[in-house]
Amino acid sequence: MRIKVRNSCSEFNSYRAARVKSLFNCDSGANFSLDADLPVEDKDWKIGVIVGPSGSGKTSIGRTIWPDVGIYDGDAGWDVGQPIIESISPSGSFDEITGALSAVGLGSVPAWLRPYHALSNGEKFRAGLARIIAEGRDRVIIDEFTSVVDRQIAKIGAAAFSKAWKRGGGQAVLLSCHYDVLDWIEPDWVFDTRTGELQRGLLWRRPKFELEILKTDGSYWRMFEPHHYLKLQRMIAATYYVGFVDGEAVCHIATSPQLNQDAMRASRLVVMPEWQGAGVGMRFLNAVCAMQFAEVNKHHARTKAVYFQTSHPGLCAGLRRDKHWVQVSQMMGGANKGMCAASIAKSRKCTLRSTGYGGHLRAVQGFKMTRPRAAL
Repeated sequence: MRIKVRNSCSEFNSYRAARVKSLFNCDSGANFSLDADLPVEDKDWKIGVIVGPSGSGKTSIGRTIWPDVGIYDGDAGWDVGQPIIESISPSGSFDEITGALSAVGLGSVPAWLRPYHALSNGEKFRAGLARIIAEGRDRVIIDEFTSVVDRQIAKIGAAAFSKAWKRGGGQAVLLSCHYDVLDWIEPDWVFDTRTGELQRGLLWRRPKFELEILKTDGSYWRMFEPHHYLKLQRMIAATYYVGFVDGEAVCHIATSPQLNQDAMRASRLVVMPEWQGAGVGMRFLNAVCAMQFAEVNKHHARTKAVYFQTSHPGLCAGLRRDKHWVQVSQMMGGANKGMCAASIAKSRKCTLRSTGYGGHLRAVQGFKMTRPRAAL
């Protein structure tokens, strides 16, 4: 598609305008033109990027590509009286909405319960991407892509959106002044308004990073606890593991023995918000649970399985897809209130403090890993 941008405005002859022309030998600032050949009419692409400095014509091109589509306004259309979990695609299914939120890296459950205007800039950015994916659009143009978030969230968020978008059949054009996200997006084509050059093909590849897993004490839990969707006491006889990327703590999990079943139990899985969507969560969980069958776990000789429970719908879906896990339980209607009360009373006698849940309605699903995999 040949795109011609011709923008013009009034020519001003005020004192200051005339002085600027004289000082900088500039005849006029009233006209702007740009020509671009873009492959938007082709069918074999899913994500294209128009990149370049501010004022170089990106938005003007975006308005021209699909006039009937228009540029997506991420701040418009949100119900100020509803949390985002209700405001995103009201006619869509719960699993689709939570899946979209998790797919773009907005896995923080408390954020789902806030209205859009109460979110941070990073959360707004990801919530907007989740809405696009949940609505199942055929075409979308997103301006100022990653411009309002810090560069770490920009890169991880761009990668998460790209991965989620490419699962569908739609086409997206992203307008951005940031070149640092191109490798993370892995676009099918890029047009640079600074040079006028169009590039196509497998030229961009998502950067790799190493996740270092260390056995730690419980001191790191303070960093991760605010991002866990439950407020729980410390696990009994727990061993803690933290994943680091270039010295930065990015994910956490703890394990404890469940020797009456010749097993270990994994819990307290948390990925820091700025790393959600990077794909570290499942790999970290699988690696730590596989370690429980090795000598790093002092109970490894008795360990025949590792159990993991979660209420997070996105994580449940991921575990069901993962070949290393088998679902073994599902409690969707809450526990027996009388049994919970008896358990709490017994616990109080032993620990001098109340623990447990009294007939709670938290849907819990359980999964089991039975043996380590060399391919983890």
